[in-house]
Amino acid sequence: MMRMSRRQGVVTVVFLSLCTAMAGCLNTEAEPFIANGLDGYPPMQRTTTYPYQPNGMPPGAYLNGPDEMIRQTSYSPPQAQFGQAVAGQKDEGATEGTLGMPKAMPGGMMMPLAPPLPTELAKTTHAPHRVAAPDILLIEALRLIPKGPYKLEPMEVLQIEVVDTLPKQDIKGLYMISPEGRINLGHTYGSLLVGGLTVDQAQLAIRNHLNPIIKGANVNVALFQMRGMQNIKGEHLVRPDGTISLGMYGSVFVAGMTLGQVKCVIENHLSAYLVNPQISVDVFAYNSRKIYIIADGAGYGQQVIALPATGNETVLDAISRVQGLPPVASLKKIWVSRPSPAGHPCSTVLPVDWKAITQAGNTTTNYQLLPGDRIYISSDCLITAYNYLDKVLAPIERVFGVILLGNTTVQSFRNGATNGLLIAR
Repeated sequence: MMRMSRRQGVVTVVFLSLCTAMAGCLNTEAEPFIANGLDGYPPMQRTTTYPYQPNGMPPGAYLNGPDEMIRQTSYSPPQAQFGQAVAGQKDEGATEGTLGMPKAMPGGMMMPLAPPLPTELAKTTHAPHRVAAPDILLIEALRLIPKGPYKLEPMEVLQIEVVDTLPKQDIKGLYMISPEGRINLGHTYGSLLVGGLTVDQAQLAIRNHLNPIIKGANVNVALFQMRGMQNIKGEHLVRPDGTISLGMYGSVFVAGMTLGQVKCVIENHLSAYLVNPQISVDVFAYNSRKIYIIADGAGYGQQVIALPATGNETVLDAISRVQGLPPVASLKKIWVSRPSPAGHPCSTVLPVDWKAITQAGNTTTNYQLLPGDRIYISSDCLITAYNYLDKVLAPIERVFGVILLGNTTVQSFRNGATNGLLIAR
C-alpha cells in the first residue's frame, strides 16, 4: 500500500505539471492581441494612424518634436477601417462613409483615415533625424579662416615656396611646424623658429634666415592647414550630455537637432574664432536609433538583440541579421510591437505571417521597421511545456535517485553482512 501511494503521488505530480504546462501553452497560443485573420481568430482589428506631413496633421495628434508625429492607435471592430461599418453596428452620431472616404463625425468633423502600413514593396521615408547620444557625426571643414592677426602654432602646416634656390635643393611644398615651434627647411638650410609669429612675420623670418645662403631670396609663405581644422574635421561622438567636442574651440550642444540645425549652431559657435566658417555635417553612425529583437527561450529566459536602424529594414531584414529564427521559435507567434507615448491607452501590435513571407513571398506582413520597434519571437508551446516539465521533474528525479542509491547501498551492505555470517559458520 505504501508503494502504491508513492507511485500514485508521482503520477499525480506529473499529471498536474503536464496539465499546468499545457494550460499555459494554450492560453499563450490563443492570446487575441490582434490577429487580422491570422491563425483563425479575428476578434479585434487595430486601427493605426500613421505619420502625416506636419501641414496635414489630423486633429488630436501626438507630437514628438516639431517634425515627427507619434503613431496614434485605437481599437475598432473588424472591417471598421476606411469608413466601413460593421454589419449590425453603427457608430453613435457618425454617418457611414464609403470605402476610402472618411466618416462624418458629430459637429461636421471628418475622422482621418489611416494610410496603409509601409511594407517591403511600399516603403516610406522617415522623419528628419534628430541627433542624440551616442550618435557619431562626421564634420568636414569647407572654409576655416582664422581672424587676424593669427599666430602660428605647433603642428600647423605651412606651404613654402622659395625661388632661385641651390641646385637640386628646392624649397617648395608643405612643411609642418614641430612641437617646439620650428620648421626644418632641409639639411643645407637648417631650421628656424616660427611659432607665435604671424604668416607675414614667418615669411620675413624665413627670408632673413636664407639671406646668408641665397642673396635676395624670394619667399612665399601661406597657411595650408591650421591646428583648429584638425580638431574640427573628422568623426565626433555625441556625448551623454548632448554635446560634441571641437577641441580648442570648446563644446557645442547638438542633442535634439536636425543636421541643418547642427550645421548652423556649429558655424555660429566658430564665428567667434574664424571668419565666416563653413562646414558640412553628416551622420556617420546612427547609434541612437535601434531595433530590438526579443526571442523567447521556451521557459529559459529571453534573448534581446539590439540592431541599428538605418531606415530601410523590414522584418525579414532584421531577422536575417541575427542568423534567422531560434530553434525553439514558433512560426505562428511573431509580431512587431511599436512604441507608444507614456500613458497612452492603446499599443500598436502588428502580427507577422512568417510562412507567407518566406514560403510564398507575400509582403503584406513584411513591415518596414521604424526606430524603437520590437520584434517579438515567441517559443513553440510544446518545447515550452517540455522544458517546464523538465524543470518541475528534475528535483523530483534527483530526490528519487538519491533515495534509490541509498536503498541500493543499504541492501548491498545487508547482503554482504549476511554472506559474511554464512561463510563464518
